[in-house]
Amino acid sequence: MSISPNVPTPQESYHYDNVGTPRWITVLFALLIAGIAALAYAGYSTSGKLQQQLSKSDEQNKILTAQLEQANSRIAELKGQVEVTSQKVGMTQAEIAEARSRAEAIRKQQMASDQKLSEEISASQKESEAKIGAVATDLGGAKKDIESTRNDLEATKGKLERATGDMGVMSGLIARNHDDLEELKRKGDRNYYEFTIQKAKNAQRVGPVQIALNKTDQKKSKYTMTVLADDKSIEKKDRTAGEPVQFYVKGSARQAPYEIVVFDVGKNQITGYLSTPKEAAAPTASAPPAK
Repeated sequence: MSISPNVPTPQESYHYDNVGTPRWITVLFALLIAGIAALAYAGYSTSGKLQQQLSKSDEQNKILTAQLEQANSRIAELKGQVEVTSQKVGMTQAEIAEARSRAEAIRKQQMASDQKLSEEISASQKESEAKIGAVATDLGGAKKDIESTRNDLEATKGKLERATGDMGVMSGLIARNHDDLEELKRKGDRNYYEFTIQKAKNAQRVGPVQIALNKTDQKKSKYTMTVLADDKSIEKKDRTAGEPVQFYVKGSARQAPYEIVVFDVGKNQITGYLSTPKEAAAPTASAPPAK
């Protein structure tokens, strides 16, 4: 049997098939299948993740929805509180307006009271100033009187001097006239006996003693006299006016002496005073000497 040269034999066909499908195509096809499988897995995995995320989103949406509802409820509650507060504020404003009105009334009353008090204080101050002025005037007059009295006392003090007596004893303050003697009496330091003695045969009693005027020298203001005390005679010869004439009596030796001061020496008389210590024992006056 003849075989046609254009018809391949089975061995040739097999060889032809093996030669016509390359190996790399098979590998490529396998890789393609593997890629599609990988993509399918990745898509499935991604879909799962998306499902989880959607589930989480739903849960979050539910949470957000619940929170939103709570917020709406809170907003509604707050709105109600705001309305109630607005009503209360309205009442408070009315009360504030009333309080302001009362405060204004009280302020006006206080201003009126303050003005009245100010007027009373002003009137009282004027009255006090008038009284103070009157008192100041009186005090001014009293001050002048006091000043005058003080000047008089200073003048009197200037006139009242101390002197050493005829026995060498410093006397107390001595008077030069009747006014000075009155001042000494007011001081009351000693006993004072004023006298005017005439020249005569008989002695004249002066306080606790007797005094006899023997003679006078008017031109020289000198005199001589005899003092009778303690049953003895004490002659004071040629004494001068203003000179303290001193003598002691029983009980006065340890005290100050008795003193006689003559203001004025006349033709036949002398004027002056006798001063004795306080609480001195009274001497015994003797009879006058015979002329």
